[in-house]
Amino acid sequence: MIPYDTYFGYKHRYDETYAGLPVVEIAPYQDGDIPDPVAVAVRISSGWGEDYPIAEAFGALLTQVDTAAVPAIVIGGWNDCYDKSSEQIVGLLADNAARFPGLRSLFVGAISSDEAEISWIQQSDVTPLLEAFPWLERLEVRGGTGLRLRPVRHESLRMLRFECGGLPAEVVRAVGACDLPALEHLDLWLGEENYGGDATVADLAPILAGERLPALRHLGLQDSEIQDEIAAAVASAPVVARLESLALSMGMLTDAGAEALLGGQPLTHLQRLDLHHHFLTDAMAARVTEALPGVEVDLSEQEEAEDDGDGEVWRYVAVGE
Repeated sequence: MIPYDTYFGYKHRYDETYAGLPVVEIAPYQDGDIPDPVAVAVRISSGWGEDYPIAEAFGALLTQVDTAAVPAIVIGGWNDCYDKSSEQIVGLLADNAARFPGLRSLFVGAISSDEAEISWIQQSDVTPLLEAFPWLERLEVRGGTGLRLRPVRHESLRMLRFECGGLPAEVVRAVGACDLPALEHLDLWLGEENYGGDATVADLAPILAGERLPALRHLGLQDSEIQDEIAAAVASAPVVARLESLALSMGMLTDAGAEALLGGQPLTHLQRLDLHHHFLTDAMAARVTEALPGVEVDLSEQEEAEDDGDGEVWRYVAVGE
């Protein structure tokens, strides 16, 4: 679970820690010694006030740091990231992959809402990163606008996460079509249709079958307008039997979805069930907890549906725009 921050919300800039390492910003013309790169995650961006191009920051990384020793990179905001896509920085990384033989963790788009709202971030095809870094173990991407992925086989990837206010269905289908034999952790923030989140339960079917994900231990299908439908599908999904943790959080989960979940296959083998940001009644929340003794169940952020005055009930996901 990504912790909630009262200032940045769920949209951390990862300017303090990432992948268990302290973060060090690398900038052009900076003074001072660079810490041992093997012990830090390096972060590059165009500067808080977009003071220099992202390509210039990447050039500083190549010249100031022993790139062969870098284990983790955080890509922050690039110039006009709400208007220009990540294609340039993705290309720079892929073209220089041989210079980063130790890279294991990569986050593209660690941009907080004071720089660009999550659904304003212009992404691109991130497949070249998986193709160029066959040794990468962790890939995280924030922003769904313009995001693309082609089905690939990747032998080393252990964690894949997409954070966005709307994940395109074609990306969801591509994830399901990828062969990821080492993948242990998968998080998909599905989001709202208004922001491009048009995936259906049918699009999730290959992921829920789990045939291409033999090592999966954590599955997050989160932040969805159709969280009840997803819960119903998860209730009979083959992949669930091998999971240690399951996240159906951040979305519009109601008693109907929780009822379907409880009525499906046993979940008592889970170590953790994350349902935070939900619309369950007190009675249903109590039922979920009682039905899963020994399971750590997160039922925080209990929300209440709102009446719009015209008889329509309004619910909302945690992360949209």
